Order: sequence, then structure tokens, then C-alpha cells
Amino acid sequence: MKKFFIVISALMLIMNVTDLSAKSKIVIDGSTTVGPIAKAFAEYYMTLNRNVNVIVSESGSGNGAKSLLNKDCDIADMSRFMKEKEFAAAIHKGIMPVAHVVALDGLPILVHPSNPVDNLTIKQVREIYLGKITNWKEVGGPDKKIVMISRDTNSGTYETFHKMVMKKQKIVRNCEYVGSNGAVKGRVQNTPNAIGYAGLGFVDRTVKALKINGIYPSKKTVTSGKYPIARALFMFTDGYPKLGSHLYNFIRIYLSRKGQQMVQRIGFVPVTNYR
Repeated sequence: MKKFFIVISALMLIMNVTDLSAKSKIVIDGSTTVGPIAKAFAEYYMTLNRNVNVIVSESGSGNGAKSLLNKDCDIADMSRFMKEKEFAAAIHKGIMPVAHVVALDGLPILVHPSNPVDNLTIKQVREIYLGKITNWKEVGGPDKKIVMISRDTNSGTYETFHKMVMKKQKIVRNCEYVGSNGAVKGRVQNTPNAIGYAGLGFVDRTVKALKINGIYPSKKTVTSGKYPIARALFMFTDGYPKLGSHLYNFIRIYLSRKGQQMVQRIGFVPVTNYR
């Protein structure tokens, strides 16, 4: 009997090893804000696990939620929390969404580097997107018509802006909508009179992030809660991944020292604080 249990235990061990060594795939879809984090994690994980293929798509937070509900992905990247109706639809389909906060993010308001305006209030930004302020001279800038750039309405970044800046008021019709944070950045860096918004990881020398209510968006001001437009960034899974599985190991990267370094390098705020 003892030999029998030894044989069974050995077979179970072999099966577990085979499971991790077999060719595996992790499919990720959703937020263009979280996308750079997911891609960095994917490259890192595939380097350590040559038998695993991690596929990352960026179709927006709303589409990421739909993909998880339809079982088309293993991880839904979302730059907002799942809506109540999305959660209800998931439960109806037998999906149990579990949120993993992989980073924190500020939502910088971006202008062209040549724009002399350095600071706006949330009210001023809202009035620009409501069409009440139409010229930069009204907020201390040049006598130029303001060109408004916004994320598409399926975006988690748009949802954050809509709630925290617009107070759920409708953006004026002549605003231009684009499909990614990178597209917002691209339009602003090539349009001297533009204003837009994107994740903290999309700020570099080609665009200028404004102070909002006198506070500049940075790791320090986001962590302290001083910067007024901030949010968590999520990866959602269907239930908590099986312990020891590739999905489990992948989804926990953000808790590691290496994960912290990757999040910081991309420009977001890690949830860990390794010294």
C-alpha cells in the first residue's frame, strides 16, 4: 500500500511538472494605458518561460471586459474598475471577475511644449471641454483657438476624465476622439494649440504636462493623493488563478521587485516599495 501511494504521488508530481512544461498561452486584452505594463510583463515572463506565449492586445478597457466575459482572454487590462453592469453580466455567464491592482496612475493634462500655459484648474479644463473656454488667451496663453483631443468613449481613461474632470457632463461636439493614449500624445505633440489627456506613462519631452490646481502630476503627488486626477490600473481574471499556474505566476509579477522596476521604468506608480 505504501508503494502504491509513493507511485501515485510520483505520478501526480510528474503531471504537475508536465503541466508547467507543456506549451502554454496567456491571452491579454483591454486598456491601452495598462498595455505597456502588460507588454513589459509578457516579455519578461516569456524570457523566463520559453514554453509560454503571452499575447497582448489593446482594444480599450470596455472591450477588455467584454473579452473576459466571452472567455476570449485570460486577463482583461482595465484603467478603471469594472462597471456594475459588466460585473452583473459576468456573474450571469458564470465568470467571477477578480481585480488585481497592478499600478497607480495620474491623468496628466497635456499640451504642446511651446504652449506657455503651465497651470489650469480642474474647472478650467472642464470648461474647455464644455466649449465655454475656446481660446488659449482666456487662460493666459496665446490668442489661438483651442484644439481638444479626447480618448474614445469605450476607454477607461475617458471614463476617469468623464467622472473626475467633467463631472459626467457631455464634452462639446467639436472635440476630436482618438483610439489610444499614444494617439492622444501624438496629436498633442504635433498640434501647437492642442490639449489632451493620457496616462502618466505617456509623458515625455515631446509633450508638456500641466499643473492642475497647482499640483504637477508625478509619482510623489499621485502616491500622496495630492494630484487631483488619479486612479488605479487593473488586471482582471476569472476567479483567482490556480496556485502555481502560469497565469498565477504572471499576475503576481507586479508584486515583485522586478515588477516594481518595470512599472517605474514605464512611468507609472508601483504598488510595491522595494528599496
